[in-house]
Amino acid sequence: MNKLPISVIILTFNEEVNIRNCLESLKAWAGEIFIVDSFSTDRTLEISRAYTDKIFSHSFENQAKQFNWALENLPINSQWVMRLDADEKVTPELAAELSDKLVGLESGISGLRMKRKVFFMGRWIKHGGYYPQWLLRVWRKEKARYEERWMDEHVKIKEGSILSLENDIIDDNNKSLHWWIGKHNAYATREAVDILDLKYNFSGNDFLGGALFKSQEQEKRWLKERVYLHMPLFLRAFFYFIYRYLFRFGFLDGREGLIWHFLQGFWYRFLIDAKIYEIYKKAGRGKDNIKKFIENNYSVKLAAKG
Repeated sequence: MNKLPISVIILTFNEEVNIRNCLESLKAWAGEIFIVDSFSTDRTLEISRAYTDKIFSHSFENQAKQFNWALENLPINSQWVMRLDADEKVTPELAAELSDKLVGLESGISGLRMKRKVFFMGRWIKHGGYYPQWLLRVWRKEKARYEERWMDEHVKIKEGSILSLENDIIDDNNKSLHWWIGKHNAYATREAVDILDLKYNFSGNDFLGGALFKSQEQEKRWLKERVYLHMPLFLRAFFYFIYRYLFRFGFLDGREGLIWHFLQGFWYRFLIDAKIYEIYKKAGRGKDNIKKFIENNYSVKLAAKG
């Protein structure tokens, strides 16, 4: 397969158990591979150097800011940019589809959307409304930027249309459940901050709007912001789990699915609410007090955009 005019950007931190599979799926066709590392202490960079010499280090604050830093500072030479996480890989079918469609694509198309297939403990999480997940992962350089949210960030296309592809990205993290729980504890803090930022508009960011009958990302955001976040704290996590596990047939994913849907669909959402409750309990409901509490306790800067 010929190299494509695409630069793949991968954000890393201690990903030695995942990064080789990711890079192996890219080496035959990606024109450029960039690693943006947050000062890993394991063999992530040693493994990566066997595949690319385009390795950069930058302090991590959140996914959106890290990726926007990459877009603004990396010496990208390709016409197209792709985001891939270190625990993801491109299937041969998707690589072939990109090879077939990317070169010569009409100028009015600025982005490519593809499905992500998530594996957990070796099992494909097919039900519970979790597949297909459509993600905008390829776009023309200079045509898009990540919205600067603390969690659930999406790419915003400045102009042009988006083409949906047929094949998948595989998400298959090889790290332990202990690591997964720690990661989602950190995610819960960031999402609690993000929800309060959305409510009080600390940062003044222009987020991707939620809307029904649009893209999957916009529909999910509309349901989350207009329905889920208006439900009572704690109870909404319980209702969401029941919806996913029973009404969207998550129980068909077996024991691994039970663990996944309970932890990701209930425990994680309950933890977010617990952190929001803690902030309200200690800081009150005033915007300035909440902002000050978050900045003092979570090492988060909520200054408005300049």
